[in-house]
This record gives sequence, C-alpha cells and structure tokens, in this order.
Amino acid sequence: MTRWFLSLALLLCAFWFSLTSFSSVPIAPQSALHALWPGPPGSIGEALVFNLRLPRALVAVLLGAALALAGGLLQALTHNPLASPSVLGINSGAALAIALVSAFAPVKLEGYPMALIAACGGALSWLCVTLAAGTRERQRLILAGIALSAFCMAMTRIVLLLAEDHAYGILTWLAGGIGHARWQEVWQLLPVMVVIIPLVLTQTRALNVLAMGDSAAHSLGVNIGVVRGGLSIALLLLVGACVSVAGPLGFIGLLVPHLARAWIGHDLRVMLPMAMVLGATLLLSADIVARGLAWPGELPAGVVLALVGAPGFVWLARRQR
Repeated sequence: MTRWFLSLALLLCAFWFSLTSFSSVPIAPQSALHALWPGPPGSIGEALVFNLRLPRALVAVLLGAALALAGGLLQALTHNPLASPSVLGINSGAALAIALVSAFAPVKLEGYPMALIAACGGALSWLCVTLAAGTRERQRLILAGIALSAFCMAMTRIVLLLAEDHAYGILTWLAGGIGHARWQEVWQLLPVMVVIIPLVLTQTRALNVLAMGDSAAHSLGVNIGVVRGGLSIALLLLVGACVSVAGPLGFIGLLVPHLARAWIGHDLRVMLPMAMVLGATLLLSADIVARGLAWPGELPAGVVLALVGAPGFVWLARRQR
C-alpha cells in the first residue's frame, strides 16, 4: 500500500508541475486550482491552464498509461522481456500507415479514424515480424522487429521526400510529442482507453496462467487462442490510438514494465496497473524536461524518452545475456 501511495503521489506531483511550470505567462497555484473547476476562466492564467496545460497533461497521462500497459501486455504474450511496441516494429508500422494516408490520401480516408488506420499498420507490421521470426525464440523475434522497424522508417523517409507539401508536419509528428495536444486529442483517446484498458485488466489472471507456459495454461482451462487473439487486437488498438495522437513514442512500453516488476512484483494483476501509473508519470516528466531544456521553446517529449530509453535498452539487453 505504501508503494502505491508513493507512486500516485509522484504522479500527482508531476501532473501539478506540468500545469504550472515553464510558462511564458506566470501561473499562480490558485489559478491552476480554479481552472480545474467548472466555469469560465477568470484570468489569463486560468485560461492558459484550462485550454492548453490541462489537456496536454491529460493526454500525457493517457498516452503514458496506455503505452506502458501495451508494453507489459506484449512482454506477457511473447514471454520476451525485451518486447515492446517500439522494438517489435508496431510503432513504426503504425507511423508508416499514418504517414502514407496523410501524404497521399488525406481526402479519401478522412472519414476513417486515424487510430484505426494506425492499428491496421501496426497489425501488418506485427504479422510480418512474427512470420519473419518463425519461432518464439527471443533473439529472432527482437532481430526481426528491429529490422522491420528500420524498413518502416526508411519507407517513411521516402514518403517525406515524395510528399514535400506534408513533409514538415509529418516530420514534426514523427519526433513524438504532445505540445499540440488540446481537448480534441483528449476526446480522441478517451473512448479507446475507457473500453480497452478495463477489458485488458480483466484478463490478468489468464495472463498469469499463460506465463506458466502454453501447456500448463491449456490444462488449466485457458483458451489460449481466444486470449492471445483478443489481447493482440486490444494491444494494436491501444498503440494505434497513441501513435495517431503523438507519433511513435518509444521506450515507455519497454522500460516501464521492468520498473513496475522491480517495484511491486511479477503478479500481472498489480504489475500492469502499476506500470500504467509509472508510464503516465514518466511521460509527464519527459514532457516537463523537454520544455525546460529548450525554454522558452520546447523539444518533443520523444527526444527525452529516447535519451533515457536507448541506454535502458542496452542495459536490459545485457541483462538477458
């Protein structure tokens, strides 16, 4: 209970600091508090918090929690501690799909949700990785994911060269950031999160059984095909929604589940919710640091995540040797 209290307190502190820090207009604590209550804003500070800072912080919480959940889910499904949407090519496949649609078919497909388009791109990428790996051997799966990620990023760069009119917008989006987040992005993410996250958390018992091996899970009455298929679809929808809003944010899904295991244990019934709390805290913190490093401008949060995540990936890979 103490660890949950500390984790939630850290999340609340990061959320509050995100509302008030590094602003060109000074934001008093009382203005930030007033902006959280219903009613028209009474000052510039309140309007700034309500219209810009609050939706940005909420988007960071939703994205961080969803990506951490997706990473923990993927590691549980593949029995691979190095698995994550960014490492296995799901992020880059989703990003390529959105880049193609944004550059070449902005009108024809504008009636389709971008999250669904990203999920389809991620699903195709994930299918290619599994077919290329051939087996569930850890090293082959990771190598196939890294190779496909490189291929998708190369194709995305070709799209940038061929569609110069959309190149700047796509390039900024690929950097991964939430500086553009407004209430529209909150309402875009919220329905997916409200539906998918509870469905995933209800399957944590089955995931715990799957961790014992497929034969043990089958003998204990778990329908392995249904569980894997349903959770894979949920995973792709989560990642697709996140990529469609903030671009391919990396390393949250890789590092945060390991932090959650070290902090609270391996039981997925408590590890996955803790990973969501830590993921939200990490993305909020990365966004704050990104603002502070380039003040009065700002960097994409994805840059800070990469600076932290790349050494973390090397450390995890060395641990698995």
